[in-house]
Amino acid sequence: MSQAISVRLDDEAVRALGRLEATGMTRSEAIRAALVEAASRLHDKRALAAEVAALEADEDDRAEMLAVADLMESLRASG
Repeated sequence: MSQAISVRLDDEAVRALGRLEATGMTRSEAIRAALVEAASRLHDKRALAAEVAALEADEDDRAEMLAVADLMESLRASG
């Protein structure tokens, strides 16, 4: 199902759309691709944030991370 929409683009968005169109995409293809990519990046950021929160809550993982950091610090060359 397709749905037509109308948007007002600022100068930056017009330039970005032009760059996408320069790749050979139609205006509609460029806008659809940009929307899908933006939504995917947002989902990826949320998934990554959830993973980071889970790791931060894992006391065993935090202890191992600190142990590795201590080991790396002890191996670092002085000077």
